[in-house]
Amino acid sequence: MKEGLIKDTYELIIKEIQTVITASYIISVGIGMLFNYQKYSEFDINIFDYSDVFDFLIAPFSDFYILLFATASILIVSILIKLDTLWKNKWPKSYSKLNFGCDKKSWFKTYRIVLFIISFVLYLYLSADYYGRYAKNKIINKNDISIKLADNEIKLGKLIGKTKDVIFILNDDSVYALPISSLVKEIKIK
Repeated sequence: MKEGLIKDTYELIIKEIQTVITASYIISVGIGMLFNYQKYSEFDINIFDYSDVFDFLIAPFSDFYILLFATASILIVSILIKLDTLWKNKWPKSYSKLNFGCDKKSWFKTYRIVLFIISFVLYLYLSADYYGRYAKNKIINKNDISIKLADNEIKLGKLIGKTKDVIFILNDDSVYALPISSLVKEIKIK
């Protein structure tokens, strides 16, 4: 009897862990996509035109800052939700006073969830915008690289980033998308 109970509990815990890991990965991919979009949009590049699914599946792991931010964001939001719940359960009078007694209303639970989601999305957008500006300044201060094309022409510029099929460089005020394996020589973006 106890062996079956332990096995059932173990399987339940494993399923919960799998669910948490899957949800965290999906959120991380979304955060990575947003941050990559903001980084490239600083150079007037719509990264969605040049990327495939694989580029976004590894997006949170392609830049250490994105990985750090995604992990920290998920942890901070989880902690804030836990602290809010703890405050509500341990000190209900002060919690109710701060919420002007609205926590007693039937719609408050939905309001609380919606408020956390809107705050999290706004926080992500503002952070991604800051990251885009930070990444642009970092790229502008980099040293130039040289890329030798198939016809032996050498392109100089600052490396903005790359996808599976395209390398983006900044040369003075012009942005170029150089296909890695194609007959197309270059695409001038800006």
